[in-house]
Amino acid sequence: MNVMTPISDERLSAAAKTFLERPKQLFIGGRFVDAAEGKRFATEDPATGATITEVAEAGAADVDAAVQAARRAFEDTWRDMAPAGRAGPMFKLADLVGQHLEELAELEALDTGKPVAMARALDIPFAAEIYRYYAGWATKLEGRSYNLALQGDPYHCYTARQPLGVAAGIIPWNYPFAQASFKIAPALAAGCTVLLKPAEQTPLTALRLAELVAEAGFPDGVVNVLTGFGETAGAAITAHDGVDKVSFTGSTEVGKIIARAATGNLKRVTLELGGKSPNIIFADADLDQAIPAAAMAIFGNTGQVCNAGSRLYVEKPVFDKVMAGIEEIARSLKVGPGLDPDTEIGPLMSRDQLERVTSYVAKGREDGAEVAVGGSAIGETGYFMQPTVLTGTRPDMAVHREEIFGPVLCAMSFDDPDDIPAVANDTRFGLAASIWTRDLSRAHRLARSINAGAIWINCFGVFDPNLPFGGMRESGWGREMAREGVEAFTEEKAVTIRL
Repeated sequence: MNVMTPISDERLSAAAKTFLERPKQLFIGGRFVDAAEGKRFATEDPATGATITEVAEAGAADVDAAVQAARRAFEDTWRDMAPAGRAGPMFKLADLVGQHLEELAELEALDTGKPVAMARALDIPFAAEIYRYYAGWATKLEGRSYNLALQGDPYHCYTARQPLGVAAGIIPWNYPFAQASFKIAPALAAGCTVLLKPAEQTPLTALRLAELVAEAGFPDGVVNVLTGFGETAGAAITAHDGVDKVSFTGSTEVGKIIARAATGNLKRVTLELGGKSPNIIFADADLDQAIPAAAMAIFGNTGQVCNAGSRLYVEKPVFDKVMAGIEEIARSLKVGPGLDPDTEIGPLMSRDQLERVTSYVAKGREDGAEVAVGGSAIGETGYFMQPTVLTGTRPDMAVHREEIFGPVLCAMSFDDPDDIPAVANDTRFGLAASIWTRDLSRAHRLARSINAGAIWINCFGVFDPNLPFGGMRESGWGREMAREGVEAFTEEKAVTIRL
């Protein structure tokens, strides 16, 4: 494993530095304003632990102001605007994201610690495409006409979709810029207005997005951005009776809190939550593809991925070969600050996250797991963790059952392929699964048997705007992206006319 020394901000572009020098305020009703109570908080560089800048801390009064601004914009402008009129600024926003790709990638790498190359190639372009994709959906929402089953001809019946109203997106810190697009874009296409609350750990690109929203020409109040903490700003959003929909991505524990809070006015809720996804490699698989995919399924983004392939099951005849390949990759990955262009694995998000991951590894050792590779934090500066492979884990172990959210792989062998459905489903989660085999009949049967919202066969982590994504069980409610994503921000009504 190659460990690189953290670097300063000399690699930041002039545009990124200029943004960092501007005041970091809330974006409410088309204006940048200080928090009502004047509070601010620091965001830090996970590669060094140093403060990057300070941002406004929203409280209940700010949430209320944003809800009122969003409600006015919804009722006075956005709801009744021609669909093509809504699409126009969305297309403009997509173009602006593309034009500022490098700056946004640098800010994302600085704030999250992820490799800037990853943000440049994946996070920012994918977000731009999401805005562009849903801009197209603004003109394509539709109802259907029906023939009644119990009535005769003199009736004309049809359904129509209307926007829910004020929608709130609460997003996590692992893919903040992309996650913002998953919430904002479908809501806007449906005709909703939006409050966005980024994670307190990663507010920077959300605030830069607010500037681009203003530049794109959205009416005031259509998009509002509130930086702050989950227990204050987030709680105020989910409890607010003026919010008609909450779309949340994050931990299962917080998702349950949001679901309970939403009962006040029975606001609609979409939850994309945690996972402990199985990655299954059969002896007949193409190992040249399966091995690197299995490695990056857990080490990519430092394992801070809801659908990470954290449980690896390998058929016994190829177990040693697969493990040798994954362990070699783990040792060779370049760990370093996100802004270094050679970094392949960045730091974990925070000291708390580093302590969480290392404590899981320690508990795994205590329970009898063997550390084949890694297992330790790296250095005294920043929150770096070695890519780690555990073998000899059992289903009763915490490392096997609980979401670690770090670069820690639990690897196991199996003898009988018929045991795999039960093994894969032995979890409270149901977000994703990956299957590697040349036997497509087996692959289809297994895809049907595994309880997960996304099944990848001979691939891993394939996301596309046209594919719905979401979980089963404690991995969430509802789906994001695709038609399902925009329809989740609408209410369907049936209209019956006697002719």
